Amino acid sequence: MAGSEPKKIIRMTTIPSSMRKLLQGQLRFMSEHGYEMVAVSSDDPCFDEMLHEQGDIRGIRVNMERHTSPWRDFKSLCKLVKVFRNEKPFIVHTHTPKAGLLGMLAARLTGVPHRLHTTAGLPLLVYGGVYRKVLDAMERLTNACATHVFPNSFNLMKIMDELKLCKPQKMRVIGNGSSNGIDTSHFSVEQAIADTGRTRGDIRDSLGIGDDDFAFVFVGRVVKDKGINELVEAMRKMAPRHRNCRLIMVGAYEANLDPIAPDSVAFFKNDHSSIFMGYQNDVRPFMMAADALVFPSYREGFPNVVMQAGAMGLPAIVTDINGCNEIIEEGKNGRVIPPRNPEALFDMMDWFITHRDKVKQMANNAREMIVTRYNRQIIWNDILDIYNSLQ
Repeated sequence: MAGSEPKKIIRMTTIPSSMRKLLQGQLRFMSEHGYEMVAVSSDDPCFDEMLHEQGDIRGIRVNMERHTSPWRDFKSLCKLVKVFRNEKPFIVHTHTPKAGLLGMLAARLTGVPHRLHTTAGLPLLVYGGVYRKVLDAMERLTNACATHVFPNSFNLMKIMDELKLCKPQKMRVIGNGSSNGIDTSHFSVEQAIADTGRTRGDIRDSLGIGDDDFAFVFVGRVVKDKGINELVEAMRKMAPRHRNCRLIMVGAYEANLDPIAPDSVAFFKNDHSSIFMGYQNDVRPFMMAADALVFPSYREGFPNVVMQAGAMGLPAIVTDINGCNEIIEEGKNGRVIPPRNPEALFDMMDWFITHRDKVKQMANNAREMIVTRYNRQIIWNDILDIYNSLQ
């Protein structure tokens, strides 16, 4: 594109924190490769910080409601139509459900030539009745308005095809899956030690974890949908059999959204086997301190935490759900169990503690399997190739 005006790409998420989390560094990369990048998202205190992190690109605030709100959605759509008419982008590329719906519809109405949407999980899969039908219709409308649709995993693409949510010829998976990959240079034991000045032994000592203890780590929101109640039930059964089993919990407890059971809350407050750390800006020290990740979630898009743990050399116990069952290959870098099944979770945690030699073998495979498949640069280069191929 040397010697010509750079083509303009608008990237959209419903809220700016999603752009920070889902697309960290990606807009900067595209800007450095000759595109004019514009971020569109709702107004929020972190909006300007997000723009700075993405390379001081230009941003446009368009408020969008995450929940269904017909009148406010219509007003957001009208504003997006005005923005797109003024900006005349070459590409509009959306993420998250509401930004996808409104962004793709507005782009179609204004004749944007290339309308790309990335699908990261399907919330509709856990609903039924009238609300499920509404979500189905919204998903189909989003994909009908798009020219290209990128499910962020192969299993998700299969589900979307089976449910007839999108025409098969529109869909493809970027790289090996994921919306952004992970920074495998940051998520490495060597870099974590360099950044924090702390070794695995230092961190385990500070957490009260002994040399012979087997420590599992969970990283994520502490809510029902992450399988926390099942994890507590498994840990309660673990105590009589394995006194040396410890659980490091890293994540924010959400009391008002999908809360866990009261007795699960009490467990984290009172049981000596649990080490509840709450939300942490840097999760790497706690992954360093652990022997394995446990992640019994009910549903995911393409979970970063499983990739991050693998890059840190941790094998994982995950549920047989979208995303998790692609990152983890049974017996190679972890084990896969049925979701919502505390008995299966207990049995597998017990197996990890009693088969440490096999766990060590999986740990030895973990980092290479992430670096070769989900390094951020792989995802970025594939997206750049897609952009460059559009005429």
